Amino acid sequence: MPFSSYIGGNTRRANILPNSPLPTLSPTPTKSKHPSRKLRKRTALINFIFTNFFTIALSISLLFLLITILLFGIPKPFLSSPFKSKPPPYKDLYDRIQFLDVDGGPWKQGWRVSYKGNEWDSEKLKVFVVPHSHNDPGWKLTVEEYYDRQSRHILDTIVHTLSKDPRRKFIWEEMSYLERWWRDASVENRESFTNLVKAGQLEIVGGGWVMNDEANSHYFAIIEQITEGNMWLNDTIGVVPKNSWAIDPFGYSPTMAYLLRRMGFENMLIQRTHYELKKELSLQKNLEYIWRQSWDAEESTDIFAHMMPFYSYDIPHTCGPEPAICCQFDFARMHGFNYEFCPWGKHPVEINQENIQERALKLLDQYRKKSTLYRTNTLLVPLGDDFRYISIDEAEAQFRNYQMLFDYINSSPSLNAEAKFGTLDDYFRTLREEADRINYSLPGEVGSGQIGGFPSLSGDFFTYADRQQDYWSGYYVSRPFFKAVDRVLEQTLRAAEIMMALLHGYCQRAQCEKLATGFAYKMTAARRNLALFQHHDGVTGTAKDHVVRDYGMRMHTSLQDLQIFMSKAVEVLLGVRHEKSDHNPSQFESEQVRSKYDVQPVHKVIGAREGTSQSVVLFNPLEQSREEVVMVIVSRPDVTVLDSNWTCVPSQVSPELQHDKGKIFTGRHRVHWKASIPAMGLQTYYVANGFVGCEKAKPAKLKYFSMSKSFSCPALYDCSKIDGGVAEIQNQHQILTFDVKHGLLQKVTHRDGSMNAVGEEIGMYSSFGSGAYLFKPIGDAQPIIGAGGHMVIFEGLLVQEVYSYPKTTWEKTPISHSTRIYNGDSAMKELLIEKEYHVELLGQDFIDKELIVRYKTDLDNKRIFFSDLNGFQMSRRETYDKIPLQGNYYPMPSLAFMQGSGGKRFSVHSKQSLGVASLKDGWLEIMLDRRLLRDDGRGLGQGVMDNRPMNVLFHILFESNISSTSDPVSNPLPLSPSVLSHCELSVQPPPRTFSPLAAPLPCDLHIVNFKVPRPSKYSQQLIEDSRFVLILQRRHWDASYCRKGRSQCTSVANQPLNLFNMFKGLEVLNAKATSLNLLHEDIEMLGYMEQVGNVGQEGHVFISPMEIQAYKLVLRPHQ
Repeated sequence: MPFSSYIGGNTRRANILPNSPLPTLSPTPTKSKHPSRKLRKRTALINFIFTNFFTIALSISLLFLLITILLFGIPKPFLSSPFKSKPPPYKDLYDRIQFLDVDGGPWKQGWRVSYKGNEWDSEKLKVFVVPHSHNDPGWKLTVEEYYDRQSRHILDTIVHTLSKDPRRKFIWEEMSYLERWWRDASVENRESFTNLVKAGQLEIVGGGWVMNDEANSHYFAIIEQITEGNMWLNDTIGVVPKNSWAIDPFGYSPTMAYLLRRMGFENMLIQRTHYELKKELSLQKNLEYIWRQSWDAEESTDIFAHMMPFYSYDIPHTCGPEPAICCQFDFARMHGFNYEFCPWGKHPVEINQENIQERALKLLDQYRKKSTLYRTNTLLVPLGDDFRYISIDEAEAQFRNYQMLFDYINSSPSLNAEAKFGTLDDYFRTLREEADRINYSLPGEVGSGQIGGFPSLSGDFFTYADRQQDYWSGYYVSRPFFKAVDRVLEQTLRAAEIMMALLHGYCQRAQCEKLATGFAYKMTAARRNLALFQHHDGVTGTAKDHVVRDYGMRMHTSLQDLQIFMSKAVEVLLGVRHEKSDHNPSQFESEQVRSKYDVQPVHKVIGAREGTSQSVVLFNPLEQSREEVVMVIVSRPDVTVLDSNWTCVPSQVSPELQHDKGKIFTGRHRVHWKASIPAMGLQTYYVANGFVGCEKAKPAKLKYFSMSKSFSCPALYDCSKIDGGVAEIQNQHQILTFDVKHGLLQKVTHRDGSMNAVGEEIGMYSSFGSGAYLFKPIGDAQPIIGAGGHMVIFEGLLVQEVYSYPKTTWEKTPISHSTRIYNGDSAMKELLIEKEYHVELLGQDFIDKELIVRYKTDLDNKRIFFSDLNGFQMSRRETYDKIPLQGNYYPMPSLAFMQGSGGKRFSVHSKQSLGVASLKDGWLEIMLDRRLLRDDGRGLGQGVMDNRPMNVLFHILFESNISSTSDPVSNPLPLSPSVLSHCELSVQPPPRTFSPLAAPLPCDLHIVNFKVPRPSKYSQQLIEDSRFVLILQRRHWDASYCRKGRSQCTSVANQPLNLFNMFKGLEVLNAKATSLNLLHEDIEMLGYMEQVGNVGQEGHVFISPMEIQAYKLVLRPHQ
């Protein structure tokens, strides 16, 4: 649900403030001696009044206070009291809005705004016009092309024009461009830029490497990209941003609000939200609000948010509600510049003494109308657009003409207005000062102790629509191949960061430090290439083909660099590499490699000749020990697997598959075995041929169904035909039943005898108006799978698998898929169903087609489901009939689940970001890929035709709870994932491994990252400096699913974690809490809960569920 409001008098705990003057005891009245009855009465009354004067006065004051509250709402001091209840039980805005798209006149998506004229009599209108230039780090051009042609000139122009007049202001957001410009800039320009920032003329807003997408990006990558930009900025110029500016992401996530708050940001600005929602919030004067997380009962996540009210962030849609008038004040559209003229027919003209009165009053009228949509008389007016202020002439035209208009307005006291250039900080400071003086709270409204006068809201802003029924749900899936590469780079970068930190921590030899510091440049490049792709035209898949190619090649280069570093680091950490051989190539190489940036990774084939063995080193970057089935590819099937003690390990061998109807088997083989890897550690296994005394890998048995007579059973395997119309695979937890002719999963039967329908269906939408951004289907998705095709079943010691190459109307089907379950009795993997879809949406046959998989279960979820936001938190979703199908699609960065009556739950975990919907009761639908010929009219100028063959991997869980949980239909709050959605099992690692943690962490505690933040400066810092950073997250799950899930998760972080005792062989000398961007250490400002004892001296930290906290560490090996 996009939004729930915190409204109503019963939502806050009734309590008395600590400094409340209300008495707790009544003083005892004094007695008098034998007065007359009348005198006694009067004396008694006087004595009572004098004796209890303080109490009576306070009681009267309290009575007036209660009357005031009833008449005017809660005064500000009461807002500082933390409310302890959950939001009220209604979904609020989406239920209230009718989505009728009523024509509002000049403000087409609003109404005819008017004012009385006396609104500014007591508090004048204060207008801050904020010049800005939106610089996309890649969209129609690559980041380098944009820099060369536009961005470097814009930054030069800013420095030149702002230096001429101290009244001029500007804001800048993207550090990717600023860092590039800084390298080229003269010393004089660098000094001028720094002076402008220090003087407050130029503000860095956001300060991330990019302005990141908020639908597809994972929270790990968001933290990385903001930290990379913020740290570069602080190291270079010495400033830390405190205001966020996000005018172009296509919808907004509360995860971003949470992360910004924990990074020390105070205010944030957003723009692209549903036009009907903007209208509703404008009517209620709720466009400025406190954004609070749904789980927060302490106001610790509160951040002030400003939503822009109109269609776009360009000048016609920012000065006021009438774009035809506002466009006349975009002076870069005058004759002589390269921008298009105003489409409404009336164009801007130079301001002079003859027209200044008429022009100034016309502009002020728009300012006044816009200000009526907000509560305060402090108004923000952005002045810019994409890649504006590219020349000095353009900048001078804007600054010169606006200054004349400001001078006229400011010189006329009767107008009750003051207008000037400002930064975002100027605006928010003035607004907060006004809100401190004047109470803007509404009756019955609960706000925040941080800033009074505004409502507290929670939720997200998906799915975005900018006009009519144009919903931006297509970009959840556009370019899914590169969305998958993004996640691979994230996990590889995190693993490499951890290895670098462990290398520095454990190995004090010069050669070890040389290896790590020698890689520092490439580590920084990898961080920045990942950060660059988080841009809202990168991971979204909404850039030109050659720009996508540039992003892809950058990520590919970094993946190769990281893999080379990790292979060398493995040698050092395992004690294989010696100083004399440090210059040699690594003995190890990555098990999966990509030959190009746009192809699927392939497994390295282990050529196990007779009498030889090859080592396989597994790295577990998680904080819990893992026991799970792993797989490698071998050239021949007669191999044996041994652990690091050369003890035999049971294993299974089966043929390798490929997406080829004529040749399903590649001729190579897959070897599976169950591996145990210590937390954040390394484990070695050996794949040998001819090892005496060990049983060879046990071949799987094959069953097949094929209408073709050309099916050929691979040598060394037993094959048999499938009889009947259904087939089954099973392990000790579940039985999976398939429709043989269609190759699709029908139902799951659980070990207790209960059964769930799954009804797997693969379909396609046809569309005419869809593009990179928009999803505009023609009707419903139609099934594409017909009877026939090929099905192969593998039944083995460790893995049961069904492979289906289905029949479709096309000669080469666009999809094939495998369904796997694993055997065993202790690992989490045995409880899930693994679905892997191979997708090839290529060629003319699939133009304007969008491919989906749909699970038609028997859960009565009432079309309510839950999808994650950035891999961090869940959001409740409800399908509405009053909005079109495409508006009921939502982002699914990693997880979606449905829950029916009785707590039955169906969850789908994804390795990449996709789009999800529940269009009918019990259905969960996920889009896999889309191929679109046409542009959708949002500026890109092309469709999406550069599809690549790819694999999409899901983990599916059926679960039942063990206690009553809230009804998802009536409860507006998001539910939490189950413990199985987070947790791996804890096992004892075998000897002779690298195992850095003293013990696995509690299974709700996740190490987001363990890194050396400044790798190139590591050797220049002293050992007592905080050269390491540990970022921890405590997850929150629905505990009612824990035991049924057999997770054996026995340890949760209810007790403080001792950072000093966390590592084996490493001594933590000091630990200091810091912000998530590593630049603030004021715990109270960041909203962290108060810790038990002194963290720096004792090392004890406690993290509440859902929280992420960062700590700077001083580390050294045990002496």
